[in-house]
Amino acid sequence: MTSFTLKIIALITMFIDHLGYAIFNKFSFFNYIGRVAFPIFAFQISEGFHYTKNVKKYFARLLLFAIFSQIPFMLFLSIFSNNIYKLNVFFTLFLGLFSIYIYDKIINSFYITSNVKLNNFLKFVLGISIVLFIGFIAEFLKSDYGLFGIAVIFLFYLFKNNKIAMIGTYIVVCIIKYGILYFANPNYMYLILCCCTISPIIFICLYNKQQGHKIKYLLYFFYPIHLLVLYLLHISQFFINKFVFLLYKTSVLI
Repeated sequence: MTSFTLKIIALITMFIDHLGYAIFNKFSFFNYIGRVAFPIFAFQISEGFHYTKNVKKYFARLLLFAIFSQIPFMLFLSIFSNNIYKLNVFFTLFLGLFSIYIYDKIINSFYITSNVKLNNFLKFVLGISIVLFIGFIAEFLKSDYGLFGIAVIFLFYLFKNNKIAMIGTYIVVCIIKYGILYFANPNYMYLILCCCTISPIIFICLYNKQQGHKIKYLLYFFYPIHLLVLYLLHISQFFINKFVFLLYKTSVLI
């Protein structure tokens, strides 16, 4: 499975997720399908850091589209939530990339200055510390997916050469997230969400490290545009319903 195929799967499932909110104004079956999208985007960020020729441009691109997407994101949130003051997923991807960058810089700097490689335990402690620090920043800023998003991006990078460790760690992180939600508010929905969030690891494991068709900017433009289109669709649906209701009331009065 190429990078192109993974991106298409993520885009389609993300659209289905958001379409559900636009149609029903609340959580629906569509949103279970949507849990497939973010883990794939997170994996793409870890791969992007590995293959990018210019990480500064990568950072700039993510930040630019994060800013560009914020108003469409807040308009979309207004469909089903009173709390629209959250940061869109591009900010999470940016912070996740930053956590990888910091980790990589510290590891490389330590080796260059002391000519000694950190052992696995120290790498683990360093990684956990960075994830928690950046993750708490994401939570404080109310960035989409928060600490969970940062952890997923980082673990995909950390275990990129060890699929068994990557799968195991990812499943544990998902269980911890939805386990906390379940014990705070026991509901079978969280068990289903957990399974749905774990499911994209199958697609990720089928990744063959081939790029496939080049669609470098498709996600960047698709994200804010589709949010805006869905918001306008919802608004038009609202006015159509009002218009139909007025016609009905008028006909009754006549």
